[in-house]
Amino acid sequence: MLTMYEPLEVDEFEKRIGHKFVLHAETTDDSSVDWVHSHLEEIQGVVGVHGALLIRGLSVGGSKTLEKILSLIFGGQLIAYTYRSTPRTKLRGNIYTSTEYHAEEVIELHNENAYTNRWPASIAFYCALPAMEGGQTPIANSHQIYSCIPEEIRCEFECRKLLYVRNYGDVDLPWQEVFQTKDKCEVESFCRENDIQIEWIGDHGLQTKQLRPATLRHPKTGKNLWFNQAHLFHPSSLRHSGRENILSVFGKDGLPRNVLFGDGETISDDMFVEIRAALSKNQIAFDWRQGDLLLLDNMLYAHGRNSFKGDRKVLTGMSGQVDGSAGKW
Repeated sequence: MLTMYEPLEVDEFEKRIGHKFVLHAETTDDSSVDWVHSHLEEIQGVVGVHGALLIRGLSVGGSKTLEKILSLIFGGQLIAYTYRSTPRTKLRGNIYTSTEYHAEEVIELHNENAYTNRWPASIAFYCALPAMEGGQTPIANSHQIYSCIPEEIRCEFECRKLLYVRNYGDVDLPWQEVFQTKDKCEVESFCRENDIQIEWIGDHGLQTKQLRPATLRHPKTGKNLWFNQAHLFHPSSLRHSGRENILSVFGKDGLPRNVLFGDGETISDDMFVEIRAALSKNQIAFDWRQGDLLLLDNMLYAHGRNSFKGDRKVLTGMSGQVDGSAGKW
């Protein structure tokens, strides 16, 4: 049975999001770059002020043209997907497939790379082929999520911060894929530069820990944002039967992913019930059409993925790396 977030018609979506959300293009492969260039001020204006825009009917032909369009819109080269947490395939330049999880899995709302100290300012999704059923990309405003989470939980998360713990192996991504190298020295160098604690375990094992804030202020608006991936790393994200099996095999300290408070104390499941309720309350979704391009301010908007049936092809690109190290946030 599919798990779905009910999609909205565009007019209802715009009422919920609070601004004009859809811009109609109707281009061919050959005219798409010129169309974007001629509408660049409008596109950048909407995304810059509101943080979300859907361009509908934009035929790009392939990843080369998509990279050119996104570089034009974002005003700079696209960035690579580093310190990975999900499987993706790099197509051309820095255009990737979206997360390659099984079609039956739902990807909960999250801001890209919110578990690290460097994240993309902007992210885009292009629908080359919509699913036969489902497969929407729900989004939610990070400030609204923040406002809906009970104050006592927000305060505790803000004061105590978050410690992301990863153990790399066969269950999750191997460290060679996460860091895109087989050289341990390169991994150690990356971790030093990004304030990641590292411990090699035996000949092949690796554990990393990284302390991060749970909330941020938006650099333009100053609004408080719920900006973390604690609910994705916490054991409560696992199906109950799978959780018990994984705990019995790896133990609490050996889980492929976990998140603790910054002082190392366990975060209760009850807190994540409230957090997921806030995420669910604020998410909205639309049905993908072939040729849709979704542009998001990655700090202001979280995104996810519905389960689906049939083939689905959605490409993604990111831009504008934000440096959140050295206490800047």
